[in-house]
Amino acid sequence: MALVGRRWSLVFLSLARPHQHPGNARTAKRCLTQSSQLPALRPLPWARSYSSEREPRHRGKKVVVVGIPNPFTWARTKMYFFLIRAYFDQDFSFDEFSAGAKQAFSQVSKMLSECKFDELKDLVSKEALEEVEEKCLALPVNRREALAADLDEIMYSTPGDVGIYYDNQGRKFVSIIMRYWYLTDADLPDETPEGTKVFQVVFGDESSKDSKRLLTANYEFRREFTQDVEPDWTITRIQHSKLLE
Repeated sequence: MALVGRRWSLVFLSLARPHQHPGNARTAKRCLTQSSQLPALRPLPWARSYSSEREPRHRGKKVVVVGIPNPFTWARTKMYFFLIRAYFDQDFSFDEFSAGAKQAFSQVSKMLSECKFDELKDLVSKEALEEVEEKCLALPVNRREALAADLDEIMYSTPGDVGIYYDNQGRKFVSIIMRYWYLTDADLPDETPEGTKVFQVVFGDESSKDSKRLLTANYEFRREFTQDVEPDWTITRIQHSKLLE
């Protein structure tokens, strides 16, 4: 299934408050980065607020991102979710799926940035993994580091498309494309304007600025709903705008 472009709007609000103080051996040789522990999954609201807590002087500053999806896309996805519950799985919950998908996106993106491809075999389809491995190894270090999306840096997520289909053997499948907007402080060159947005959050005075880059990613999740088949979701397509396409 090809990814379909949609129109989305993002609104950035800067809320200032008073200043306060508070792989295997083969791939390892080709791609060496330091691994980091995954943060715990936590509920995320529809409008996501971000505040940097890396240094005490950064507290009290937030950037709020509000996503406004296309109303036709929103209505179509709602209809598909109803059909999934009606004909495939009456216990299907998009909120539960979205929470698990967001955690998978964060985990997979970090493994990609570290070139830990062998650890992705149970999460990503063979075809998608072969394609993305080749592209990752061709990326320079700074762009590869920008693939990693920390859970606390995911500003907004939304379903981009939903598909329900059968194959020639009568097996039933559902695919859901999730789109993510996440922040990164990776050192990316200025000649990558499309698909990224650069904005600066000012802490203290104008001479001290903390710059973040907003990137987008599309991940397609697929699950077989045939009777007696394990209810596992697999990532079948990975796209990071201007990084992995």
